[in-house]
Amino acid sequence: MTTLCRGTVVLASASAARAALLERAGLEVVRDAAGVDEAAVKASFRQEGFDAASCAAALAEAKATRVADRHRDALVVGADQILVHDERWLDKPRDLTEARAQLAGLRGRRHELITAVAVARNGAALWRHVDRAFLYMRAFSDAFLEAYLDTVGDAALTSVGAYQLEGLGAQLFARVEGDYFSILGLPLLPLLEFLREHEVLPR
Repeated sequence: MTTLCRGTVVLASASAARAALLERAGLEVVRDAAGVDEAAVKASFRQEGFDAASCAAALAEAKATRVADRHRDALVVGADQILVHDERWLDKPRDLTEARAQLAGLRGRRHELITAVAVARNGAALWRHVDRAFLYMRAFSDAFLEAYLDTVGDAALTSVGAYQLEGLGAQLFARVEGDYFSILGLPLLPLLEFLREHEVLPR
């Protein structure tokens, strides 16, 4: 009998959301945060004129390869997201005041969410993938914005854009274009195909 839930991967992140995506897809997940200085990498890429997709891919690969040095022969998954709005790269808000400002700037407009994933083994990158989604926030009222932040609280600080599409953050949007899993933080279907090719999951 073939089991659908036999694989184990290391996630180069402390992200509970990404771990949950992998676990619900039938994988056993070991979390080990990479400790990469993301702000420094982003500043370097911006200064050198690289685009957000290149930066996200480099960050995902850096996380995966760094953690892969600590887990011999394991497949290590690294991921990163960059939100682009008016050519600006947004980071996770540092506090609710910054979350409020991000949401106020995004409402009624379109932004791009770039999600990258990489897999490494023994310190060497094996594979990477970049996906893009376009999200259209509705023109919600100031009262709605305050009620939203009051309800979600510090959860608004855990993702770029101060929202989680799988929860109350869905109420912020009029339309989304792109892969749902990528928006949540991981291009899951291409990653699962890679893992099947490497016999972590059955074909």
